Amino acid sequence: MDNNLLKDLRDQTGAGMLDVKAALDEAGGDKEKAIEILRKKGQAKLSKKADRAANEGVIESYIHAGGKVGVLVELNSETDFVSRTDDFKKLAKELAMHIAASNPLYVNISDVPAEVIEKEKEINKEQMAGQLAGKPADMVEKITEGKLNKFYEEVCLMEQPFFRDPEKKVREFIADHIAKMGENVVVKRFSRFVVGN
Repeated sequence: MDNNLLKDLRDQTGAGMLDVKAALDEAGGDKEKAIEILRKKGQAKLSKKADRAANEGVIESYIHAGGKVGVLVELNSETDFVSRTDDFKKLAKELAMHIAASNPLYVNISDVPAEVIEKEKEINKEQMAGQLAGKPADMVEKITEGKLNKFYEEVCLMEQPFFRDPEKKVREFIADHIAKMGENVVVKRFSRFVVGN
């Protein structure tokens, strides 16, 4: 087996050497198939890790140039050992910078109050009233759902496109780090401060 391919795959996916070797064997040496296999296994591991308690961590701060915007974010991990690593601290700093740039209001969709969701649905229906007249109910439902998802992308940290890589959502960016660190990582809370607000 090509050692350069092994190293390249390991660097690209963050998976362990044995996992990379097994995926390459399963994929018959096909790099793209091996990546797909590793991603599927990574998602299965992530769902197992998501249930584990994350009670250790750090509070990271970021003050944007000029001192007009500041952020505090609490990022938790399962163990103190992981929360003291440079990678974990760098992740917390990246998230604080993202929050400063993107101004989310909530961490997750589940944090959005029911009355805010209802208000947003009401606004969407009023905006689309003329366009939706005569359309089938399932189409109206899909359009409304799409608008609500767009709203979540604007106000929920985990649903926002990550500011350094808009192809990934913040939750996917964090999931990549969970796969590398081998522990559940959770954004507990954040506060964003703007001078004059």
